[in-house]
Amino acid sequence: MKTHMIFILLAIVTIFTPSILSTTVSHDGRALLINGERKIILSGSIHYPRSTPEMWPDLIRKAKEGGLDAIETYVFWNAHEPVRRQYDFTGRNDLIRFLKTIKQAGLYAILRIGPYACAEWNYGGFPVWLHNLPGIQIRTDNKVFMDEMQTFTTLIVDMVKKENLLAPEGGPIILTQIENEYGNIMDPYGDAGKRYINWCAKMAVAQNVGVPWIMCQQSDAPQPMINTCNGWYCHDFTPNNPNSPKIWTENWTGWFKNWGGKLPHRTAEDVAYAVARFFQTGGTVQNYYMYHGGTNFGRTTGGPYITTSYDYDAPLDEYGNLNQPKWGHLKELHAVLHSIEKVLTYGDITKTDLGNNVTVTTYKTSVISSCFINNDNTSNDATITYNGKNFTIPAWSVSILPDCKNEVYNTAKVNTQTNIVAKIPNGAKKEPSALTWNWTRERIGKFAKGGKGDFAMDVLLEQKAVTNDSSDYLWYITTFHLEKNDPLLSNGDLKLNINSSAHVLHVYVNGHELGYEYVNTSAYVYTFEKKVNLRSGKNIIALLSATVGLKNYGSFYDLTPVGITGPVKLVGKQGAVLKDLSNHAWTYHTGLEGLDHDHLYSEKSLYVNKWRTSHGMPINTRMIWYKTTFKPPLGTDPVVVDLSGMGKGEAWVNGLSIGRYWPSYVSDNDGCTLEPCNYRGQYDNNKCLTNCGKPIQTEYHVPRSFLRSDVNTLVLFEELGGNPTGVNFKTVRAGGACANAYEGNLLALSCEGRPISGIKFASFGAPQGVCGSFEKGSCESANDAKSILTKACVGKEFCLLDVSEKTFGAASSCGDKTKRLAVELVC
Repeated sequence: MKTHMIFILLAIVTIFTPSILSTTVSHDGRALLINGERKIILSGSIHYPRSTPEMWPDLIRKAKEGGLDAIETYVFWNAHEPVRRQYDFTGRNDLIRFLKTIKQAGLYAILRIGPYACAEWNYGGFPVWLHNLPGIQIRTDNKVFMDEMQTFTTLIVDMVKKENLLAPEGGPIILTQIENEYGNIMDPYGDAGKRYINWCAKMAVAQNVGVPWIMCQQSDAPQPMINTCNGWYCHDFTPNNPNSPKIWTENWTGWFKNWGGKLPHRTAEDVAYAVARFFQTGGTVQNYYMYHGGTNFGRTTGGPYITTSYDYDAPLDEYGNLNQPKWGHLKELHAVLHSIEKVLTYGDITKTDLGNNVTVTTYKTSVISSCFINNDNTSNDATITYNGKNFTIPAWSVSILPDCKNEVYNTAKVNTQTNIVAKIPNGAKKEPSALTWNWTRERIGKFAKGGKGDFAMDVLLEQKAVTNDSSDYLWYITTFHLEKNDPLLSNGDLKLNINSSAHVLHVYVNGHELGYEYVNTSAYVYTFEKKVNLRSGKNIIALLSATVGLKNYGSFYDLTPVGITGPVKLVGKQGAVLKDLSNHAWTYHTGLEGLDHDHLYSEKSLYVNKWRTSHGMPINTRMIWYKTTFKPPLGTDPVVVDLSGMGKGEAWVNGLSIGRYWPSYVSDNDGCTLEPCNYRGQYDNNKCLTNCGKPIQTEYHVPRSFLRSDVNTLVLFEELGGNPTGVNFKTVRAGGACANAYEGNLLALSCEGRPISGIKFASFGAPQGVCGSFEKGSCESANDAKSILTKACVGKEFCLLDVSEKTFGAASSCGDKTKRLAVELVC
């Protein structure tokens, strides 16, 4: 009988477990409703292919510790279906594992199926085979495209349903997205675009996911889609339906980087200001784009000319380390917002304009009132009296008063440490400082001298149409015969003129390099023109077109040509056309022999005997391969390889691509911010630029999971010419930290997992200067702040300090000045 009862109880538990674990997600005009309760949702974007499965748990844990409720990600169609109906959900593409990792951490997920992503990802996330389907028009009312889009969307939905990953099934997914930022580029598509977006909504609803669907940047999103906002600031955004909550799908925490560009930076103060203003004005779901940007491994960058690093100045840096103070400053904001969740989502809202760009917004229930005070002035602080108390609100900031009496957070007052990043050469003293290299040349003679290709056409073909983006490289080859008395042979002004959309173009005439050219990010079409000498008899012109990430954004972006668009001509004086080669027979070959046939980057390559010893190794030579072995740096800190001195190419560690490199492409010398960035005033990606006259990226992430414990192999394909002798490995960690915290706050200090080894400077009162050059000010506490911090922190991985006279002693000579603690510690 007892056994029978146990069986019955187990059966009951089994039957009712799904309903016990299920989460209902709905919404009203105020917020998302989770199991009927209005909620604030703080989310952050982490893209699973831009990190590794081994990194995911730590990234998600740090996101949760930073105060997030959810992780948002795109789904990358071309990563999962690189060849039509051949799918890849392994390794970094294991979407299901990523979602399960989110669930295990106790966070929600926002799944942006799209399947168009943009995301500075190659071709916007579309597989290039789409482009080559007969009769297709992408992102419009076109049956060929819509059938493929529906097939892939249904595939993803069915996968997450099978694994019970939607909220009603006990999973973490609380929102799903169809399409992406279509409203920004919709007008040129006309009525067909409107029909398409209506079809998207109907198709999405038919998937029966049981959670709300969102459409970002789509002001005319049809119901029941929730239209959402993307941008630097979204406090002025209003949904197109009064029953839709105010959702911010992309709060850009920084910006991406371009080869040849400058380094962008968005301050922690401004990001926090944008978040606070959003919640002050009725927002309840906000997502950071990015929270962890990560790395564009392999050939996944879009653009063109977007870097391998996708750090994005995010709260977690490219390697997964805390980007302080941004991570900590936002963590404190999240804690305050969560503490007033009920009043923000259920309270009555009152706005009071105090003039001079200062506004008080009050949220009030029968139990509590909470206030936001914003000062949108870009230069002047505001001193106001509110509820009988005086408040100073710095310019371009928001103060939050959970009880409408006491300020607990101000977006411009950063009370979080700023990490000083250290990059340690070789990661350990035991490692040798120099690497030993082998080398081999790329086999270009077969095409540049032999004139051989795989097939021929009497027309210049666009590169995507030939390669399906299976390689960055495509050979265009044509031959023609000249008699001994042909006037072209004696023309001293003869030039080869090529109209090109190749991102990089290499030109060979009769086996000899004539030159190469690449273009900047503002142009996709250019003309290559150089003097050329021909010979009697057979002449061979071989053009090697290289892509550096396919365009990922814009109306009809998929039709942007790459490759040799033509015409290709021989011209004389004043550009007179002497011979048009455009309609000659052109033969084509996809890829390079060493890359796409010999697979020289692979440890399993059948052509390992091609490598030569370093003796006589050529440097600063185009089209050459380099290989070396190395031992991994000791410890667990993230690893980078410094490719300073190299030109342009791709790098592999143990056969795994760590991405394209291009350190020879330096930015111009104008447009950088000389002084520390002023957070006050509206941000855009042209504000707060640094790194003028330098390469945008010289160091490339090598995930620890790519490395073996003993001997590892690094292979470089060098396209433009570089010197590998300076290549070296480093580890990345916090080498120290600074803080400048205001009185009345708790200051947390740490060395990110290692003991604090010393206090270089500390002063409580009115210290002056910036990190690295702090000085004591006009007033200081009675007790020695450095001694107090040394006792409290040195030897510990973490210490928490009450920034007050109680800790550091009276500083009476400061008068009415707000006292601060400045500290610089050594890790």
